[in-house]
Amino acid sequence: MLPEGCVKLPGMARKLRIQYEGAIYHVTFRGNARREIFADDRDRERLTERLGESAEDFGVRVYGYCWMPNHGHLLVETPAANVSAFMSSVLTGYTVYHNLRHGTGGHVMQGRFGSTVVSGDAYLLRLSRYIHLNPVVTRGWRDKPFAERREALRAYEWSSYRTYIGLSVAPAWLAREPLLAMTQGAGRPESRYRRYVEDGLRRPDEAFREELEQSPLALGPPEFRERILRGHEERGHERREDASLRHVRVFEKPASVLREVCGALGLRPADIRIRRRDGRDRGIVALALIRRCGLTERAAAAELGLGTGSAVSYLVRQVKARCLAELDTAELVRRVTWAETHR
Repeated sequence: MLPEGCVKLPGMARKLRIQYEGAIYHVTFRGNARREIFADDRDRERLTERLGESAEDFGVRVYGYCWMPNHGHLLVETPAANVSAFMSSVLTGYTVYHNLRHGTGGHVMQGRFGSTVVSGDAYLLRLSRYIHLNPVVTRGWRDKPFAERREALRAYEWSSYRTYIGLSVAPAWLAREPLLAMTQGAGRPESRYRRYVEDGLRRPDEAFREELEQSPLALGPPEFRERILRGHEERGHERREDASLRHVRVFEKPASVLREVCGALGLRPADIRIRRRDGRDRGIVALALIRRCGLTERAAAAELGLGTGSAVSYLVRQVKARCLAELDTAELVRRVTWAETHR
């Protein structure tokens, strides 16, 4: 039996996927057949952009990320118990982009993403350090001098580390403050965090690395892992030392959102299934279903009578582009695609 709010996704011999409101995860994904997932920096920029877009649409808090040549790491919290829908949006959206840009087809990523549920407090800090150190702990870097590794780490553009230590501006969707507040010592939070992470170059946390490799389902103190593994954790009873974490969000029913948004657009729900030359309205409804109901792009496509999730992805991108150029569209989208508490 799983904790209330946790689900096991269907599928033979699949690793258990635990989902509940306020869960925090270490998420990993790899390139298909371990191939590289980026051809150049534009690809890396697009995956970062897609991460931010999906975090906003699905109400996910991103605490950290790191893109390596053939894999990626994320540290995220899901207030609405929707890690699967969120990661489907991130990876499917990037795959569609990648295949269109490079004229390829098929899978870019290998199988399902990995997700380890993480407890709060020091485990979050240690995990964020582990994620941020990835670029300079690979085989080619391990034996290089400390100063060279430190400079390479600070210069690495494809992780959240530079924003954590104040070398670049943090995007609005990156939640640095909770982890910065956990660091100890004197000085500015960015300086404290920098010292904490870079100390890991001098004194590698091998015990943590081993624990992470040996605990693919849950990472934390023994009692936390036992509760997750045995399925006896009750929702709302996680440890609360990390007071700024553990947000909870409840999604709305698609039928009621569909009626409300169509009414605001002057349409009947049945009208939204009719294809029009200007797809603005269907794009707005699709975005509302994603943001307010937590639907994947594929599920939103089914509600709108569209054939594929990529069709929804295209409509949503078009609406977001119009929001940048049309103030009235931007205000309408803000008003109808977010839940009342977000407006």
